Amino acid sequence: MTESFLYFLWQFQYFNTIRLTTTDGEAVQVLHPGFRNYDSGPDFTNARLLIGGQTWGGTVEMHLKTSDWLAHRHQHDRAYDNVILHVVWQNDQPTLSQRIERTNGTILPTLELHPITDTALIDRYALLTDSPDSIPCAGQLQRVSPLRLTAMLDKAMLQRLERKAAGVRAVHNHTNNDWEETAYRLLASNMGFKINAEPMTQLSRAVPLKALLKHRDVLYQSEAMLFGTAGLLDAISEPDEYVNRLRREYRFFSTKYQLADRQLSAVAWKWGRLRPANFPTLRLAQFARLVTKHASLFSLFVGSSDAEMLLNSLQISPSDYWHTHYRFGKATLKGAPALGRAAAENIVINTVVPLLAAYAHHREQPAYLDRAVALLEQLPAEHNRLTKQWESLGLGIRTAFDSQAAIELYNEFCTQKKCLNCQIGVGLMKG
Repeated sequence: MTESFLYFLWQFQYFNTIRLTTTDGEAVQVLHPGFRNYDSGPDFTNARLLIGGQTWGGTVEMHLKTSDWLAHRHQHDRAYDNVILHVVWQNDQPTLSQRIERTNGTILPTLELHPITDTALIDRYALLTDSPDSIPCAGQLQRVSPLRLTAMLDKAMLQRLERKAAGVRAVHNHTNNDWEETAYRLLASNMGFKINAEPMTQLSRAVPLKALLKHRDVLYQSEAMLFGTAGLLDAISEPDEYVNRLRREYRFFSTKYQLADRQLSAVAWKWGRLRPANFPTLRLAQFARLVTKHASLFSLFVGSSDAEMLLNSLQISPSDYWHTHYRFGKATLKGAPALGRAAAENIVINTVVPLLAAYAHHREQPAYLDRAVALLEQLPAEHNRLTKQWESLGLGIRTAFDSQAAIELYNEFCTQKKCLNCQIGVGLMKG
């Protein structure tokens, strides 16, 4: 049993409300259960109840056991003095001497739900929470109406946008509210493609965007700053002409922009189990080209509502050296240097869309949020382990909006067994 189940029972009044009484025998009638409080304090606010013939307005607190009121020391917390009813699953304080009190010594009425809750409802809840599947409702999903599924995916997508926007705002604050620098750092982290996201993030903090843009007309100078500060120029045993030129440029720029003290260690970068196209050297070369190709990454990202045009702008090729190399000093007969369409789609989904969501909040202009959603709806769905799992259960995933929503649903609801915060789970509970 969990408190989430109690919240569900109380919110929807899924218990026998006929001749309802407190543990002291007072008649109770719920005029309004109140509203769920997700902040600190009592669990439901603005409730209206008729207790012992008197109308009360205030808050409702819920616990698994009556004694939890004492265990949580609410009897000493004045924030709980406006609680008008204590709702519990089990009353383990049966005697008069064990009754619950507020800070001023007044008795707090208690309602016990276990005896008045339908066992079929308890069984349905157990079927979800005890499910061994990573998606608890996997065996029941076909019973859920398409309308309810769509509504929950929309809710999950909105939650994902809000959560990612909060992360963007944190970066924005760290850059002293510089949107250009924010876009640059988000792109860097994204181009680490999870396995090298952290060193890419550190590198973008170490090498300011303004320094790169000052030399955007000479690509190898920007490359020198990035590769040198990344610590990837030091351990090359047999440097070629390109490497030597990068080293010379880096020595100059490390002094000019004070980069040496911020230099990363080469061991920060991961290479294991990566395809050559994802090697950090090639990704850095692509990043250098992408950053210097556009005078304003931020304007590119927030100014476009056409996904195809944006994808074309992102699909770039790095400098000539990387057409025949995946890493320094090791030439290949056939390279794959261009940033491909799949990688460009990833950047739109994980950099451009969150940036637009954060900017919409910053400017208080929902049009930017609409643009973010429109971009997701123009892109094809992502194909990964999670989306394949949902598709095997019959969930239609056609666009990036669908796949992002499905990923959020899995990560933030299914794996955490938050079935009663999910409209799909609530629908199954209602039967």
